Amino acid sequence: MARSLAVARRSLKKSETLSDPALTKEKEVKGEKNGSKRIVPVQKASRFYPAEDVPKPKKSRKSPKPTSLRSSITPGTVLILLAGRFRGKRVVFLKQLSSGLLLVTGPYKINGVPLRRVNQAYVIATSTKVDLGDHTIDEKFDDSYFVKTGSKGKSSAEEEFFADGKPKEKEAFPESKAADQKSIDAAIIATVKKTEYLSKYLGASWGLSKGQFPHQLAF
Repeated sequence: MARSLAVARRSLKKSETLSDPALTKEKEVKGEKNGSKRIVPVQKASRFYPAEDVPKPKKSRKSPKPTSLRSSITPGTVLILLAGRFRGKRVVFLKQLSSGLLLVTGPYKINGVPLRRVNQAYVIATSTKVDLGDHTIDEKFDDSYFVKTGSKGKSSAEEEFFADGKPKEKEAFPESKAADQKSIDAAIIATVKKTEYLSKYLGASWGLSKGQFPHQLAF
């Protein structure tokens, strides 16, 4: 940075500081020719400035909007998962969470898919629908419900050495969540049993054969 530019910046900052009464104070100056009082800044300005301008993030006036749900996805709609551990499985959509993710269930007793959150970008909505009727989903099933609370224990190098390659012990699944799974699936399974072959449809995995293209299929 040029010396003249640095001096100009210091003088500009000094003038801005002196114009603000909250950042200045009145000081007595001794000497007949210096005057009796002088206005000085409370905090002395730094003599050094960065060689380059520090970039500042641009302020945005846009506020985040909630994710809109696709019109083809309604409570009870059967979805096909396209990614993740259960890709190819059919699940029943329950509701949309505040984060925009979808709350789905297998049901677990039919195809082994538990209560999960999935992104609607990775599902195919089918024309099949399970009538949920007056069944409502409890408000406790939100994003915080799926946060893992287990603390990771620190293991020493000596413990790992004597473990001799044994797999780590799995944590027991919470009984409260198992009960929640059964309570939600009970109403859905009762409805599924009323429709012929619907249970087999949910239990079967989906996939593409050679020469098949998803955009040419009707779901």
